[in-house]
Order: sequence, then C-alpha cells, then structure tokens
Amino acid sequence: MLLVDTVQIPNRSLFRQPEICEIAQVQPYVLRSWEAEFPDLGVAKTAGGPRVYRRADLERVLRIKHLLFVEGLTLAGARRKLADEQLTPNADPTPLDDLLTTDARERIRHVQHSLRELASMLAKQPGATNGHGEFELAAPSPAKKRSPAPKKSAGKTKKR
Repeated sequence: MLLVDTVQIPNRSLFRQPEICEIAQVQPYVLRSWEAEFPDLGVAKTAGGPRVYRRADLERVLRIKHLLFVEGLTLAGARRKLADEQLTPNADPTPLDDLLTTDARERIRHVQHSLRELASMLAKQPGATNGHGEFELAAPSPAKKRSPAPKKSAGKTKKR
C-alpha cells in the first residue's frame, strides 16, 4: 500500500469528485469506470449536487490505482486482491476464548442447553409424554374457517 502512504490526504471525512481526481491524479472518466467495476466504492450522490466520497473511498481509489499501475494487475485481478485483503483478518489474533470470562462461558453453556431442550420439545409429536408420565401440550389446532354468509341483493326480489 505504498501509494496511499505517499499521498497527502487532507484531514476531512468527505470529498467531492474533482478533489478525488486531483489527489489520486486520475481523470473523472477513469474514476467513474472504477465505480462501475467496484460497486462498493461507496459513491454517494448528493441531491442535485456532485458525487461525494468518504475518506475510506479515497484510500480505496488510491489502492486500486496502485494495484493497476504499479503492480500491473487487471481490473479483475485488482478486484480479487481487494477481496482477499478484506477477508484477511487485521484484528487482534487473540482467540475468543481468551476474551470470555468464566461467567460469560457459563451463561453461553446455559443458553445452549436451553436451546437444545427447546429443540427436542419441538421435535416431539403432539400428545406424547415427557418421560415423567405427564402429557406434553399439543399445538393448538387451527380454527376452522367459516364460510361467509350469502350476500343479500340490494334490489327488490322478483316474484313469480
């Protein structure tokens, strides 16, 4: 990510399209074509105004430019490389178990046990016993639909 580090990015959160083009030194049509190739570039168009980009979008544009022009990748290759970089964990490699306290682990075990019991209760047939000689509650039967009453005509009936 050499290119991103060497370019001075102003300390702002939003940028307009001409500013992005100037900082990244690309033409507007190039930036628009990259928007089509990388849908997550995060372009937001203001109502009746110019395209607006976040700081992360500017950094991504600089990364795309680096991949295409410095590393010589194609657009498809750059897309794959960016996807691989997003999948690579940048977070602390500390396992989740090290972060959980004993109390949290115990609560998780209790929830897991309750969910297993609930799943087994739902899997039983209605009217079956629970092993203690007690009947399980059966699911309520669906209410019968009543047929609608015949409509009366609003006009006079003919006599024969």
